[in-house]
Amino acid sequence: MNINYKVFALAFLLAGCAGEKEKITETLFHTSGRVDAVSDRKVYLLGSASSIEFSYKGNSCEFNMESVDTWKHHNYYVLEIDGFYKGRFTIDSIGIEKVKIEETKDTIHHVKVFKATEAANGKVLFDGSGITNLVPFSAESKKRIEFIGNSITCGMGNDLTIPCHSTDFWFDQHNAYWAYGPVLARELNADFLLSSVSGYGMYRNWNDEHESEPNLPEVYENLNLDKDTSKVFNTDFQPDLVSICLGTNDLSDGDGKKERLPFNEEKYIANYIKFIKTIYNRYPDTQLVLLNSPMVSGEKNDVFMACLKKVKEAFETDTVHKPITIFEYKPMEPQGCDYHPDVEDHKFMAQQLKETFKKILNE
Repeated sequence: MNINYKVFALAFLLAGCAGEKEKITETLFHTSGRVDAVSDRKVYLLGSASSIEFSYKGNSCEFNMESVDTWKHHNYYVLEIDGFYKGRFTIDSIGIEKVKIEETKDTIHHVKVFKATEAANGKVLFDGSGITNLVPFSAESKKRIEFIGNSITCGMGNDLTIPCHSTDFWFDQHNAYWAYGPVLARELNADFLLSSVSGYGMYRNWNDEHESEPNLPEVYENLNLDKDTSKVFNTDFQPDLVSICLGTNDLSDGDGKKERLPFNEEKYIANYIKFIKTIYNRYPDTQLVLLNSPMVSGEKNDVFMACLKKVKEAFETDTVHKPITIFEYKPMEPQGCDYHPDVEDHKFMAQQLKETFKKILNE
């Protein structure tokens, strides 16, 4: 989802420049990812790495942030200023917090605020209604990528500035800014969207046989990536490329305590095919890349890859959509929390994907 609040008209396209992207001239705020806008300056950041950006003139500016959920708890956001990562910061559970940015140079600065955690961790409210020194900035339309997946795509367990299991909160190491998708998108100068939920799979989840929890395809078209159907995930963001990385949890053995049935290839393949049809219905001109998982190896990976090939084969006679690509990661021993990749692992994953994605986006 991409929402632009424009203060001037859109720039026109030059006649005869086939394939040239439309350029948006001036805007005060620009949002990306799964967000819910209350007004042009007040936005709920919902999904992993959802963001809002703006420019201001001077050496400081102030805005408000709040962690909003059905229960009181802290949350995390990331600040990027003038293209530089400034860190991951906590929003305490005390209510509305004032955030003050101070820079040494009295000039125009560009700020991006990202949600570091995922949809399951509640909303992060950004309120920029009090910013008095805003400057319109150019928001050029770029190539677009949507990354669909699970906890790996969310960036769960990757930020070890807080050591693993040193707190009581499972999301204290979340940093979606450094997940492989956002890292890769920045490398390719592309806009991105994450549609991912920790623990979810294609037909079953990490520790649930599709008995008490929905799977990812069942929540995908809901804005909040949960059972709430009151707000629909619209199709404003039309990606040039969609990658799907689902299967790690379907193939998992669960916690070893709850009953776990053998992996059902037929259910996995059938759900995958159905989900791709959902994607094509939303984005008829996109190109799909199906990913295995760097966390799955050996015989399980053989099964994984065989399933992906059967999914691709189901669309071989499809002359309407672009050909499907399968990408196989190199297996890794992840260094993050609970067998998840850390930041350096995510960078390595992004580098593996780079040439494949770059080629598709340039076609």
